[in-house]
Amino acid sequence: MASKECSRAMPVELMCTRQATMKVARGLLGSPTALKLSGGFNRCQWRTVARQCQRHLSAQSRIPRRPTARTQISHFIQRRNASSDTAPTGTRLKNLLYGTGIILVTAFGYLYITDTRASIHQWLIVPTLRLLHSDPEEAHHAGIRYIKALYDFNLHPRERSKRDEEVGDLKIEVFGHVLNNPIGTSAGIDKNAEIPSPLFALGPAIVEVGGATPRPQTGNPKPRVFRIPSQNALINRYGLNSEGAEHVAMQLRERVRHYAYANGLGLEPESERQVLDGLADVPPGSLMSGRLLAVQIAKNKTTPDNDIDAIANDYVFCVDHLARYADILVVNVSSPNTPGLRDLQATAPLTAILSAVVDAAKLCPRKTKPAVMVKVSPDEDSDAQIEGICSAVWASGVDGVIVGNTTKKRPDTVPTGYVVPAKDQTALTETGGYSGPQMFGRTLDLVKKYRSRLDQAPVDDSKSTALSSASASESAPPKPPAGASAPATSDLADASAQRDAQRLKPLTDEAAKDSQQPLFKIPERHTSPETLESPSSSAPTPTTPPPKSTSTSRSTPTPTTSPPKSTSTSLPEQKVIFATGGITNGEQCLEILNAGASVCQTYTAMMYGGVGTVTRMKSEMREAMKKLEAQRPAPS
Repeated sequence: MASKECSRAMPVELMCTRQATMKVARGLLGSPTALKLSGGFNRCQWRTVARQCQRHLSAQSRIPRRPTARTQISHFIQRRNASSDTAPTGTRLKNLLYGTGIILVTAFGYLYITDTRASIHQWLIVPTLRLLHSDPEEAHHAGIRYIKALYDFNLHPRERSKRDEEVGDLKIEVFGHVLNNPIGTSAGIDKNAEIPSPLFALGPAIVEVGGATPRPQTGNPKPRVFRIPSQNALINRYGLNSEGAEHVAMQLRERVRHYAYANGLGLEPESERQVLDGLADVPPGSLMSGRLLAVQIAKNKTTPDNDIDAIANDYVFCVDHLARYADILVVNVSSPNTPGLRDLQATAPLTAILSAVVDAAKLCPRKTKPAVMVKVSPDEDSDAQIEGICSAVWASGVDGVIVGNTTKKRPDTVPTGYVVPAKDQTALTETGGYSGPQMFGRTLDLVKKYRSRLDQAPVDDSKSTALSSASASESAPPKPPAGASAPATSDLADASAQRDAQRLKPLTDEAAKDSQQPLFKIPERHTSPETLESPSSSAPTPTTPPPKSTSTSRSTPTPTTSPPKSTSTSLPEQKVIFATGGITNGEQCLEILNAGASVCQTYTAMMYGGVGTVTRMKSEMREAMKKLEAQRPAPS
């Protein structure tokens, strides 16, 4: 009874839990048994229990409790919902602006960084690569890896301007193809054909890969590349390091197969054949309209220098594996870092090698055959040496010449009298081929000499024999039939014209329409008055008359009984010249074109100027052409 009264007397907020009550009771009566025997609490005892329960609960409330994971999640959801429900409109607008700004900055950064016009490529990327990779060769390989990886994710630098295709102010015709511009990249940038497509994305109309050797070879010992920053020049003695012709062919074939699959032709062998035969309406090498892929080939270092047949077999092996994937085959006989290679530029061995390459290219299992060019050294610059090389070109039926390579000589510094730093002076003492802006003057002179000589009639075979270091019996080219050891000049011209007519023009509707056009056609605006008055203008170059009259004048067939002089002026095809060596800007490229070349190739300029070099050069060419047109007097 007393316990019930006590419980009614206590306020509700002082009521304790059963566990707390039992704890206090044990303290008052000693044990639960004693509590049971006592029969209950009196009023005083209940008050004591209530006070101690209150103190006990107060102490428990001051002890921090560790929340459970479920409690934390529920509290977070509650707070988030409460914040979103109660967030003011200004905060929502601010978040929207921040998100939009991040998206715009990311998009603009992507467009800027992947554009070749961005100055970051020259002034940040190139110095960073040099800082991270002190060895120039390692920096070059790193750049190849970076570009290849970026291309796989569509993050590679590219020329976004479509002016080449839309305006067409730099278009030029080479080997029956109308190219978007007259700029190309030289071999050595992509030795093993790893990144031809990313290189085309930078804007050149011609990309040259290689040089490829029949069997893999490591080249010369490292270090073998040296920078001369004060002159923007390089010295290298690579020694034609290559993964081999089969590896390069595998790389190029994979590119063709990928193109066929991406354009809905499938992965069957027939799909590959259709692309290589030109049925996809693109050149089979570049796989891009208005562009050509050149593949450079060379002999192995271990092939005996005095065995011309073995050397020719090296080149033929490369042709058999690579010709079907190339628009142009480049025969390298001018590398200064392979012992005995430059000796092959004598008339007799050069004629034998080039004839073997031309014959092998004609057997290429493809509807359109690749053109063949020979790359000559800038150090063989005497009139007799140039005469001998041109004789071999005419006798073998080669389609053109690439004038220039690295030189064993060390040109004067630019500006004249400049004292290079001690580190650069040490690099200049290294053995190897030199490349840099200082070579431009020599390249320009060589282009003029080769243009003048190639525009003349082929010399008599006896004269070319006298220019050769070989004996008379060894110097007879293998092409003429037996019993014709000294063919007449007209016979050589006719044979060369027939070979050109059979091989150079691709079997397409566009080529058939333009079959009477010259192989290359420099735009009129490229031609300065000085060039028109130069000695080379006396030759039948396509820059002197208007294009229409040129086509008409060449529409008549070549007479077989005309004298040598008239034969040279009526030849249906003109030997093409590419120029490389010291070309660093658009104005220099225009000079090279006006001297008689069709294409300017660049290498060292890209090593120092970055991936935007080709775009910059084309922009400079357009600016120079505008200035030239502004200076011309208005027609009366």
